[in-house]
This record gives sequence, C-alpha cells and structure tokens, in this order.
Amino acid sequence: MRRKVIPPRPPSFYPPYAFSGIIANRHHPPDDVVLLHDESSIARMRNAGRLARRLLDGIANHDVARPGRTTDEVDDVLHELALGSNAYPSPLNYAGFPKSVCTSVNEVVCHGIPDMRRLMPGDVVSFDVSVYLDGVHGDNCATIVVGDFESTEEEEEGGEGGGGGGGGGATNTTNTTTNANTNAKDDAVRKTFASDEEEERFVTARRLTRAALESRDEGVRACRPGGCLTDVGAACHAVADAYGYDTVRHYRGHGIGSDFHCAPFVKHFRNDDAMELLPGMIFTIEPMITEGSPECDEWSDDWTVVTRDGGRAAQFEHTVLITETGVEILTLP
Repeated sequence: MRRKVIPPRPPSFYPPYAFSGIIANRHHPPDDVVLLHDESSIARMRNAGRLARRLLDGIANHDVARPGRTTDEVDDVLHELALGSNAYPSPLNYAGFPKSVCTSVNEVVCHGIPDMRRLMPGDVVSFDVSVYLDGVHGDNCATIVVGDFESTEEEEEGGEGGGGGGGGGATNTTNTTTNANTNAKDDAVRKTFASDEEEERFVTARRLTRAALESRDEGVRACRPGGCLTDVGAACHAVADAYGYDTVRHYRGHGIGSDFHCAPFVKHFRNDDAMELLPGMIFTIEPMITEGSPECDEWSDDWTVVTRDGGRAAQFEHTVLITETGVEILTLP
C-alpha cells in the first residue's frame, strides 16, 4: 500500500504518533476523567474545527467524489488540502492507519481505508475528516450518495446555519445540514433514472443519509450545560427508530483536544451513563445509522468495520462545545 509523504515540517506540526504510530501517552488522562477546556484551548479548537469542516466540504461533494474516481484519489485530494492549510491529517499513522482520511462505502460503517475501488452511482460514502492544527484535533464526517445530483426541496430551503465560531455563549443547533450534500452543480442538474431498480437504490440511499444527518443534529440539540450525556444517545436513537433504522452500539463519539480520542465517550443509543454536561466539555457526536442490524464485524486489516448483515450505513459528525448557555458547534464553516 502506497504510504503518504509529508515534506519536512517543524516538530510542532506533528501529533505525537505521526512517526511511531503509537498513540499511548503518559499524559493521557484516565477514561473516567473529562478535561474542561480553557479559553486558550477553545480558541484553538475552534480553528481546528473550522478547518476540518472546510476540508470535509472540499472532498465530500459530487465534483470530487464522483463516479469512476477511487477513494484513494479522494484521499490524495484531502492530503494535499490539509498540507496546503498547514495542518496534519489526523488519521495518518494513528495506530498505523495508512491514509489521511477514512472513506466508508455502503456496508462499511467506519474506518474504511481508501483504496482502488472505483465509486459507483448510488454508493453511500461517508468521509471522516480530521486535522491536527496548533496542537489540537478537529473532527467531522459527512455522507453523500455518489452520482446523485438532484437537490431536494428541503435542502434548497434549509441551507447552512450561521457560523458557530463566535463567543463562548453561542448556541447554534439549527440548520446544520452540511453542504457536502449539495453544491451549485446539484442545484443545476436533475437526476434521472434508467430503471425502477436504480431509482429505488438512490431513493433509499437518500433516506438513510437524511436519517443519519437528522440523528446527529438531534443529538446536538440535546446538549446543554447541566444536562446529561444520556440525552444525546436517546435523541440519536429516537431518530433511528422513527425511520425504522438502527444505530451502531460498538463505536462511539469521544472527547477531543490535544488527544484525538479521550473521555467522554458518547453513546448514540439509549443508555444509562450518568454524566453531567459542563461548560468547557468538547466532544464529538457521530451516530452511525444502519438500514438493518447494528451488529458489526471488523475486517482482517484491523480497521474496516462492516455491518454483519451487509446493510448500508451512513454517518454525520460534529465536534461540539458545551458553553455556559448552550452548545456551540465547532465544525461549521
């Protein structure tokens, strides 16, 4: 497998695992200790989150992730975008992960390794983009339906919410639809179908993708200071139920900062984990919604996670900050 090359950069450019692939850190807090970010850390997290979002929008669109292109080629695009922004692509060599972005196609739930498989019309593809910038990580994910240039009425009316990078008390939980689902080309071109089977494939893919988006956004809306982490899982699960889908149990959201993954670990299903949400907490909300069973298996590459029944999966992710008055989405443009 072709390894990525990074021209020499200052030591501060690289996360601790960049060369060794080892993620253990003697300063890493225990899993039951949640760090509260101070204003300096929050400012850096805002910058990393905004950049992660810009890079996600740079690949999770119908011009880059188009039919016939390989996910390895998309990985090349992301890698160069990150370096061009003076940021390190966080997945690269994280515990040995060989690429700069995770690309999960159809039955792949998460951690898909970009390869030479060509994208096909109707594929459901999740792009998980994370960057290391100024000593902290930004992390987000979006799913698109490959070759689907039809924009829905809801997308045309909804658009993007306002930026979430304002002051610490900002609350922004509405209109968070990622523009990875729509661009100028989508608005201009209407999708036509060659057969009833193709139409069904696209329509059901759109529905699954929309469910994952709504699940994430309801999880974000459940966040507030003094609230409970269980509220996030209940909100995400309720959306899956409403669509007749399910939500993966084994993989979760996570705290994030100078460490890529740390406490709190966020379940996207109903649970009884009692943890009060406090100002200064930063974590990801990233439900993985499945058409059928939420049971998963891991391939022999020790990374790729697939649904056991072969059903498709979709995922959206935001990094959020609990503020004194609500929740701030850090991964908005």
